[in-house]
Amino acid sequence: MRKVLVILVLAIFSGCAQTAEKNISKTALLISNVNIVDVRSGSIHEKQQVVIDSGIIKRISKTVATPEGYSTVIDGSEKYLSPGLAEMHAHIPPPTTDSLRIQETLFLYLSNGVTTIRGMLGDPAHLLLRKNAAEGAILSPRIFTSSPSLNGNSVTSKEQAKEKVTEYQNAGYDFLKIHPGIQRDVFDQVVRTANEVGIPFAGHVPVAVGIRHALKSKYASIDHVDGFLEGLVPGSANVLASENGFFGYNFTALTDLEKVDELVAMAKANKVCIVATQSLFERWFAPVSADDLLKQPEMTYMPASTLANWKERKNASTEESTRFTEKKWNNFTHIRRTLIKALQENGHGMLLGSDAPQLFNVPGFSIHHEIDGMEAAGLTPLQILQSGTLNPARYFGMEAEFGSVAEGLAADLLLLESNPLEDLDALKQLSGVMVKGKWLSKETIDGKLKEIAKNAAKN
Repeated sequence: MRKVLVILVLAIFSGCAQTAEKNISKTALLISNVNIVDVRSGSIHEKQQVVIDSGIIKRISKTVATPEGYSTVIDGSEKYLSPGLAEMHAHIPPPTTDSLRIQETLFLYLSNGVTTIRGMLGDPAHLLLRKNAAEGAILSPRIFTSSPSLNGNSVTSKEQAKEKVTEYQNAGYDFLKIHPGIQRDVFDQVVRTANEVGIPFAGHVPVAVGIRHALKSKYASIDHVDGFLEGLVPGSANVLASENGFFGYNFTALTDLEKVDELVAMAKANKVCIVATQSLFERWFAPVSADDLLKQPEMTYMPASTLANWKERKNASTEESTRFTEKKWNNFTHIRRTLIKALQENGHGMLLGSDAPQLFNVPGFSIHHEIDGMEAAGLTPLQILQSGTLNPARYFGMEAEFGSVAEGLAADLLLLESNPLEDLDALKQLSGVMVKGKWLSKETIDGKLKEIAKNAAKN
């Protein structure tokens, strides 16, 4: 009797599936026979059929009865389907930038599989851009945007702090951006008001605040691993915090790595995520020449004036008069990598972010340099993938909307030629990118990149 019931149930389900397949939506798309990258478990689900409609993953199954019924079928045979990446320290051009260049910047992110960006220097114009991106009015990654900068010049009193925080929360920014220079009493007022009105804050750690007070204040994220190196300097060193140099570089020889565990534990206890932006410290502030970086193919997508500015600023940061040396940089990098590894293993969570477009970090392309930096710090491919997929979704409280390949989630997807869990260079080998269900084939991406390079050459 039990066997008969099982057969009946299977027959019913089979019948339902066939009925559903007979009523295929005209806008539905099928990715066939694809291997799905499970970023939760680190496993691969082989030869799956993925149905997408209206920007949503509608169904994942082993078989489809009528694949010929779909108007669009993408052959995923021997390919890998992974969730789109999040660039968690991105910059969106200001509204003074030519509108075409803004669109091109957003496309540069997409061209490298970045389907979500967290803009770290907001402007009122970015609120409209966020809305247009969400509604599909523009081709763009999903956008989260900070407020305009809160820094030592923009908030100089407690009253200003209350005013600005309340204004930015009312305007609808996703979070507040903290920059250097804020005095501690003013910072504390920023935190109090932010907690009262319900808006998170993230970014730099002002020198007057210090890493321990910053962690206790419960940043949503601390970016650049800012303040941590200074926090490793013992009080007996008797130095002025303001003499720390580039993210603590001047204090490199004074650090006590035995203090790492304390800071990491504080990050975990206070639920503070970390965005490393390690690529900045291995490209801009690093013993590699500007001329060598300028030879990289991705530089063709940036205007000549931008490249010239990058070269000038890099040389000014690392010339002899700055006391920059490769030996000291190696020690500085070792300390940063030690912190990054410990924060991954025992902290609250890492978020993938490269600070693009910052010096020699071309939007989209720089995420791969960041991935290289995370690997050099000792993170595994799965940990790095999670920092750019699951962790950002959790950070925004939106695991039910994006961050993995699952039914009901947004169709923000990468179709890869090989398995990223084995080699993260697979993320560069794109067959195509899907954003909100819109398919961008490799041919489409390459064609648009040629246009962007041509426009950059004119400027």
